[in-house]
Amino acid sequence: MQFIQSLYFWKQRKLEKGKQWFSLLLGDNKQKNNIAVLDGVRAIACLLVVFFHVNVISRDGHIWQVAVHPLTSAIVGSIVLAGSSGVTLFFVLSGFLLFLPYAKSLLFGSTWPSTRLFYLRRVFRIVPAYYVALFLIILLFHQEYLQANHWNTVGLFLIFFMDAPQTYQQISGPFWTLAVEWQFYMILPLLALAMSLIVRRGTLIWRGWTLATCLVGVISWGLLSRYWGNYFSAHPTQTFLISRPLLNVLLLFLYGSSGKYLEDFAVGMLICLCYVLLQDRAVDSKWHLSLRQLSPFLLSAGLLVLFFMALWHFNIWYHHYVFHSLDGLFYYYDWLSEFVLSIGFGLSVAAILFGAAWLKRFFEWTPLRWMGLISFSLYMWHVPLLQFFRVDISHQLLGWPHLAVYALYWIWALSVIIPISLLSYVWIEKPWMAIGEKFRRRNGSENAKKEVVAVPANSTTTTMIEPVLVKQ
Repeated sequence: MQFIQSLYFWKQRKLEKGKQWFSLLLGDNKQKNNIAVLDGVRAIACLLVVFFHVNVISRDGHIWQVAVHPLTSAIVGSIVLAGSSGVTLFFVLSGFLLFLPYAKSLLFGSTWPSTRLFYLRRVFRIVPAYYVALFLIILLFHQEYLQANHWNTVGLFLIFFMDAPQTYQQISGPFWTLAVEWQFYMILPLLALAMSLIVRRGTLIWRGWTLATCLVGVISWGLLSRYWGNYFSAHPTQTFLISRPLLNVLLLFLYGSSGKYLEDFAVGMLICLCYVLLQDRAVDSKWHLSLRQLSPFLLSAGLLVLFFMALWHFNIWYHHYVFHSLDGLFYYYDWLSEFVLSIGFGLSVAAILFGAAWLKRFFEWTPLRWMGLISFSLYMWHVPLLQFFRVDISHQLLGWPHLAVYALYWIWALSVIIPISLLSYVWIEKPWMAIGEKFRRRNGSENAKKEVVAVPANSTTTTMIEPVLVKQ
């Protein structure tokens, strides 16, 4: 018995040392990140997208058709193929995380975030890993882009216009979403500066409502641009006030191929507004208690909205009008689906942020948070590697049961795709993020020497919120 106990404690020590080593390798510092649950939420977003692509790429036998009843099959298929909505969750998270310092400054009068530092950190965070992935994927899987007649297209990839009609879902399918993210990064400081002209006056309550109104305006802008973008894309000869060639140029910047998803980002920014307000000590604690009590209902409502969207998505894109009650909503899908998805994810994220410890515990689970840390590389690399498995490996498995082949896709993801993503994070992302962090610290030390923070006399708050360090 003593030997077994000794063996058990030895194993526990080894596991703890391994955990510490892996945390050091990833640069994971949970204490530094005051919103640790969002690392787990980011991992869920990435895993949803991976889940979707595994199911799409391996779906020759339509795995959801294992159920006997057609309606049951349709519901299973809706869930299996709903993972593409993970992209929306990424956008909601980006809106939340990147708007944090601006929300604090707009509401409480703290130092305005450095625009130069913001852009530098975005460049160090995104560009090196993206460029390495782009060139390696071209060299390994798409050598046709090395030919001179494709160089113009490659140039669009280099300047983050992967959502243009000629680049949309080319080279690697998920790349187009990086273009949407990057373009949001470019306009966010300007958008926040425009809001500051309206918001930075009056009481805290006035600021909060005014900022919320501005964000509703951003949502309206996103919905309006999507509506007109859909219309003019479907009617290539139509125009409005200007010539069609000039309109096409405007559509490239204002719409791209599937919209700029401003409504998704703005929903995340609205949640950020609520989160920042509730961190202030002047806010009555009864609001915290009320939100904690409402958290299960917010989560339930969010999941119901997401389930409805899964049925709607499947009804239109895969089995064409299986759920007849949704047929009348056909013409609204391209216009409103992203906004409704962002509402579902927004309610779920709010429930997690404001919820009890038991709800947060899963998203703070260390292995899940580690997956969130490498999610950017995993997001870029999983589709080319899955397609390589389908073209070069799975065709040799003809005659195998579909479920066995499907299981091999997941074994491939666990044994090859995730390790490659980990190496990309450790060798490329992490060193360049460290450079961005040095700029942040240098800028912070300079501001500390000359900063005198003044709270407006008519503000109802008496304290300032410390910066929340987040990884994005």
